[in-house]
Amino acid sequence: MNSVFVDPAISDDLRRERLYSGQLFLYSPCSSSLALCDVARELIQEAFGPLDPELAQQRMPVEEYAALLAELKPRFIHHPRSKECIREILRELGCELTKTYFDVPRLRTATSDSYLTSGIAYAFHPHRDTWYSAPFCQLNWWLPVYEIVPENAMAFHPAYWSRAVRNGSRSYNYVEWNREGRKNAAKHIKTDTRTQPHAEEPLELDPQLRVIPRVGGIIIFSAAHMHSTVPNVSGRTRFSIDFRTVHIDDVVARRGAPNLDSECTGTTMRDYLRATDLSHIPEEMCLLYDTLPRPMDGFVAEHSASESH
Repeated sequence: MNSVFVDPAISDDLRRERLYSGQLFLYSPCSSSLALCDVARELIQEAFGPLDPELAQQRMPVEEYAALLAELKPRFIHHPRSKECIREILRELGCELTKTYFDVPRLRTATSDSYLTSGIAYAFHPHRDTWYSAPFCQLNWWLPVYEIVPENAMAFHPAYWSRAVRNGSRSYNYVEWNREGRKNAAKHIKTDTRTQPHAEEPLELDPQLRVIPRVGGIIIFSAAHMHSTVPNVSGRTRFSIDFRTVHIDDVVARRGAPNLDSECTGTTMRDYLRATDLSHIPEEMCLLYDTLPRPMDGFVAEHSASESH
């Protein structure tokens, strides 16, 4: 069973090693993560006006709701304070800023009772981010904007950390997705017909782990972790923020979690910005990740199973 480390006093190097072996990290809210939530709430409340954002789905036609999110989410991504807050979060949690690269933070919504689960509010089935062209050294950072409960949280499926799953990642290319799939998200309201990797065999979702941070609390986990959007039956829309990081030393050395089953092409590596000056990862390094990933890539492959179960 994967362990959950709560506010551990360890170095970033050791944290990354443990994350690459399937462990989870939970951090209490810090001043910079709360500031990022403040930015999100300000924009959310401005967008929804007099309505309670967590309950607005009960008062709005779904098409109007989807259109609102299509304007709100890019505003959050491009808000001048968003990247500043990310930099400070990384600093507060002990990352070396000259070597840590992050992608833009994204505002996510999970509406209740299947009100809107496609397109701009896509409800993610069980998946690994590595099926979507993420590098195996990618770490995911996730935090709730409002209070959450187990009925509208995110679920981890730890039995699959060392268990391969037949999936559709062989047909996914991140460059093509950016060209067509992402820009059309708001058009998919009732159903989502965009080609995305799914498991191609039945999955056993239990045992599952639902970690419930406070507002501004942060979950960090490997991009290779199987996780999913919990079917929201709480009666309230969940608003959350996520962003991803890579450490340049791990990029160069091709360190990371093991690759059990990802066959996608393309890479998200060009999305990352250095925390100090927002410069991109050099193109020659990105080219190393454009090709088909090798099975069992990652320096922890040979001992990940013993550490995780």
